[in-house]
Amino acid sequence: MNAIDTLIAAIQEKQSPIVMGLDPTLENIPTFLKEASISKYGDTIKASVDSIWNFNQRLIEVLHPYIPCIKLQMACYELFGSEGMEVLEKTVKLAKQYKLSVIADGKRNDIGSSAALYAKAYLGERPLITGKPIKSDVDFLTVNPLLGSDSLTPFIEEAKKNGKGIFVLVRTSNPSATEYQEAKLGDSFLYEKIAQDLQQYAKDLQGESGYSLVGAVVGATWKEEQKKLRETMPNVFFLVPGYGAQGAKAKDILPSFDAQGGGAIINASRSIMYAYQNKIYNPTLESSRFAQAALAAVKDMLSDIETLRQ
Repeated sequence: MNAIDTLIAAIQEKQSPIVMGLDPTLENIPTFLKEASISKYGDTIKASVDSIWNFNQRLIEVLHPYIPCIKLQMACYELFGSEGMEVLEKTVKLAKQYKLSVIADGKRNDIGSSAALYAKAYLGERPLITGKPIKSDVDFLTVNPLLGSDSLTPFIEEAKKNGKGIFVLVRTSNPSATEYQEAKLGDSFLYEKIAQDLQQYAKDLQGESGYSLVGAVVGATWKEEQKKLRETMPNVFFLVPGYGAQGAKAKDILPSFDAQGGGAIINASRSIMYAYQNKIYNPTLESSRFAQAALAAVKDMLSDIETLRQ
């Protein structure tokens, strides 16, 4: 089984097509966590990343029975330099202890040997001088396709070799996506051309589920486009951002699912992570209840999606 098959099996087992985005920003970390970290390390970068680690750790510990996957926005960790990247690695390892799939959301790409190095770093093995290479624990990497097919090939080859997967940007959820993604190429928009190419890759890269190890990022904020893209890419699994804080509701993501109610995983980040700031989930706005509020938000999201899928 490749990483997509494993993810699909976990979605079915937990009856949950939700990926929790762990994209923490320091200003939204509960104050009591930040104060505890300052008491240990002073007002330092070490304190900042320690508070983020404690935040991530608690959310994973509480929510792992209800979600099959987490997504780590790498910018949130790279901001803090090497110490931030250590927290990213620790978060990945904790997620794997709970048998969660992990998406590294770095939207990476480059040409030639540089693309190959990015692919090895996240989907393959990290070399030692004389010892056995160390495998990455990441299951998926988001990839930007705009450099062309030869820049995608190293990621596909590394994913295939190691049973991993990639999610290629097709139709992103941001408002200005139209500026380039709707550029005309003959009779097609650019995003439609990318989708057609991904389906061609998918024909040779399907796993036991019928879905390819090459997935697609398709924003929940583009309801009509989701429908067209699902028809264009029947063997491509969708990662769907935009639910919650970006404005999309459960009814907006239905076109991403296939006829059996599968084929997609829905990302929610701020609406889960910071549910403790919402009086619906935390009437007294006690920051110490951040994990319980996040769990309530996940259960609400599950209920909304399942009601509509039925």
